[in-house]
Amino acid sequence: MVKIITIARGMGSGGRTIGKMLSEELGYKYYDKDLIRLASEESGISEAFFGRVDEKIKTSFIKRNGIYKGGVIDPSSREFTSDKNLFNFQAKIIKQLADKEPAVIVGRCADYILQDRTDVLRLFIYCDKETAVRNVIEAYGNDEKEAARLVEKTDKDRSFYYKYYTGRDWQNAMNYNICLDTSRLDYATCVRIIRGYIDIVSE
Repeated sequence: MVKIITIARGMGSGGRTIGKMLSEELGYKYYDKDLIRLASEESGISEAFFGRVDEKIKTSFIKRNGIYKGGVIDPSSREFTSDKNLFNFQAKIIKQLADKEPAVIVGRCADYILQDRTDVLRLFIYCDKETAVRNVIEAYGNDEKEAARLVEKTDKDRSFYYKYYTGRDWQNAMNYNICLDTSRLDYATCVRIIRGYIDIVSE
């Protein structure tokens, strides 16, 4: 049975919308930005610290090895509020939520964090740049150049972030059970495909 659905998504692909649609259809809890709040409450570290490094890393970290291995750093350490430990606390929350109840979890390397579980469906939602730019313009009101820059920067940030904490290529299909192109499929069709997969593996 699929208890947890993780969604990695390109900027403007509609991955967040698909996640919300799945959570409503399946009756699963939906977690995205609220992971930051929960990690802040768990750690006692200001939510602003988590927001500053949410799905992005400092450029100076790109060549370092920050692969997640579990655990959190002791509050007495100078590294307690480090970017790596902020990630560790988010990972801790993701694991707790997965143990607690069925959920849809968006981004934040959840597919990797929960890699040892057999009840996880790992999705990657993407689209071509033209579709992404159009969706960003519609959602945020950017002009075309601004939207294109935002799509490129956000996807680059997510790719670096994923590589840093997992050692894997964010866009490698082998990381996921299903990859869906929303420049060719509407959101409702994507949900039907995912529901069909869940029904098959649950038989």
